[in-house]
Amino acid sequence: MSPSGQFELVLGLMAAVVVLELAAHRLRLPPSAVLVVGGIALALVPGLPDITPDPDLTLLLFLPPLLFASAYFTVWSDFRANLRIILQLAVGAVAFTTLAVGLVAHLVMPSLPWAACFALGAILSPPDAVAAKAVLKGLPLPSRLVTLLEGESLVNDATGIVLFRLAVTAGLTGSFEAGPAVAEFLRLSIGGVVAGVLFGQGAAMLLGRLRDVSLSIVGTFLAAWGSYMAGEALGVSGVLATVGAGIVMGWRQHALFSALVRTHAHAVWNLVVFLLESLVFIIIGLSLRGVLARMAEGGVSLTSLLPGIAAIAATMILARFAWIFPSTYIPRFLLPSLRRRDPYPSVAVPVIMSWAGMRGVVSLAVALSIPEAFPGRDVILVTTWAVILVSILVQGTTLAPLVRAMRLGGFALERRPTLSEPEARVRMAQAALEAMRKRSRTPDGGERHPRLVEQYGRRAEMAVRFKDSNGSLADDRREHFAAVLAANRAARAEILKLHRSGRIHDSVLHQLEAELDLEDLTAERVLSETEDGA
Repeated sequence: MSPSGQFELVLGLMAAVVVLELAAHRLRLPPSAVLVVGGIALALVPGLPDITPDPDLTLLLFLPPLLFASAYFTVWSDFRANLRIILQLAVGAVAFTTLAVGLVAHLVMPSLPWAACFALGAILSPPDAVAAKAVLKGLPLPSRLVTLLEGESLVNDATGIVLFRLAVTAGLTGSFEAGPAVAEFLRLSIGGVVAGVLFGQGAAMLLGRLRDVSLSIVGTFLAAWGSYMAGEALGVSGVLATVGAGIVMGWRQHALFSALVRTHAHAVWNLVVFLLESLVFIIIGLSLRGVLARMAEGGVSLTSLLPGIAAIAATMILARFAWIFPSTYIPRFLLPSLRRRDPYPSVAVPVIMSWAGMRGVVSLAVALSIPEAFPGRDVILVTTWAVILVSILVQGTTLAPLVRAMRLGGFALERRPTLSEPEARVRMAQAALEAMRKRSRTPDGGERHPRLVEQYGRRAEMAVRFKDSNGSLADDRREHFAAVLAANRAARAEILKLHRSGRIHDSVLHQLEAELDLEDLTAERVLSETEDGA
């Protein structure tokens, strides 16, 4: 395909994303499932070029920015507080699933060597970060449950990829030693975290010196891909290097970037993540034609594989249940101190955590990266694609109804007391007022900025009043911001009229409109929060 043809294909896929996303909203179905089905439909259209994702390019293009974005917005205190459970899932559940799938694969497909069976288990063991984030979006889940699932998805790819490499090495060399394998796993994991933290600190120092908005945003994307490539170049886990760099930069962003950079970067990253996530699911569907072609070349019959694929898919799902239920209740039963600090959750919690483990494009890319000489490569690729399809279409479409049907109350970790939002607003307003008073006071006791002191004093007074009202002023607050929006609509209409009559320049229009937009964003956010809490 010519370069112009490739570009036209990318544009066509972006247009398909828009259509399929609209269809998903109209049909009230998970976008991930609709995008995969749409990709399958496109793969079956005669005349369209074959699309077989390059594994190295797929991992490099999609994984670093998506992992970095998730890590960047991770609440570090919550991640650290739940690290025990996250590691149980990201390491324990992945290793257990690898073992279970490997054993069952050898049972239902005895022609596959043991190394190939465990390679398949490693490929299918980690739930996908993209699939998890896409399906969890908008679901009424407790914040701690979201922290656990998203935290797991940040780390588990590293575990799965390391186990996969060990299985492939064993299959190609014919030998496997547990001791060196464990040492290699620790080296890759710890080295990846250390490399990511150091890279994130260095990137933060460099980006902190930039004052241009566009350069700062480009720098964040370079940090995402750079941390991954640096980790791989150093021979450690690029996945964990990206996660480490993302967490460090997310922690430092508040002092690192100006409000303008953060606002623009948030908008740009939202758009890029949306496109990448959507394209990931379409590519999974589009890869059907390549999978069918490989089956034809290798003389593999899909019908003959269906029983084995069904057994492997069921094992993959049930293994997660078999790990999560005991690891949820047994440690609390054995350790009274843990039980007091973190009581038994309802059964709904492990059920939903188990069912939320969808697989996605990382598994497909890893399967495609299997060397040509590896035994059972085509069978592994077909099985991987089919199991991913089952995971997204079955688990992805039923997770939301399951969440709504089950009660999830009372799943929160005991933590030290923190200030509420109204209390924090009081502290913030008082600090701002004190700073304004100091700046306004002249050596002779006069005031440079009497109106600003009065304005900031009014803000501090209103913050105290709202905190002490215990919610009784919520209606007044909603009306206040609704009035702000109404006034801004009138102001916007006036400046547009002035612009269209030629009485103000475009630059003046853009400046005034930007100020109104910022006020609108605050007012709309407050109104949205009060409506959600009503």
